[in-house]
Amino acid sequence: MTSLADRIAQFRKMATDDPQNELGHFSLGKVLMEAGEHAEAAARFARTVELNGDFSKAFQLLAECQIKTGATEAAQETLRRGYEVADRRGDNIPRQEIARLMGELGMEPPAPRQPVAAGGVGTGDFACQRPGCPAGGQAQRLAGPPMNDALGRQVYDHICSVCWKEWLGMGIKVINEMRLDLSDERAQQVYDNYMKDFLGLT
Repeated sequence: MTSLADRIAQFRKMATDDPQNELGHFSLGKVLMEAGEHAEAAARFARTVELNGDFSKAFQLLAECQIKTGATEAAQETLRRGYEVADRRGDNIPRQEIARLMGELGMEPPAPRQPVAAGGVGTGDFACQRPGCPAGGQAQRLAGPPMNDALGRQVYDHICSVCWKEWLGMGIKVINEMRLDLSDERAQQVYDNYMKDFLGLT
């Protein structure tokens, strides 16, 4: 199999083995999109936003796939919902991309408003950048980088303690489901790629 086909098979297995796994559906949607399978990718992103209605990046990619398949009216509704989510949460990059797509469809993006924190969830003043973080701009920062490398620093700069804890739980599932041996460099790369997808890091 090609590398892309191998990745599709891996993420498909993850989404099938755990249908409630938003990361599995989101990651599968991304690789299907990369393969030009926009109709199936749209279905995966739609499932992602069913599981996590605050996942602004998933709304963006869902709309892109809907546009590619000619489902313009559905894309317009997705963009309206996605913009509201991204704006409410302060997810600036997805909001900008959604606004760009709205403009391409002749839609007028709403004026951005000051992001507000999810009621009662956050207790800090750190702005977590993970799409779907329940605390948003009132998250608690990690005490320090979780790994002594560039990725660890990226996590520390952009991801809150709650989302990192969620990843640690998800990471165990990834290791078990993918049978990853983290002493192997390729397996470590697969693990890191899952982590980046889950946390919304690029």
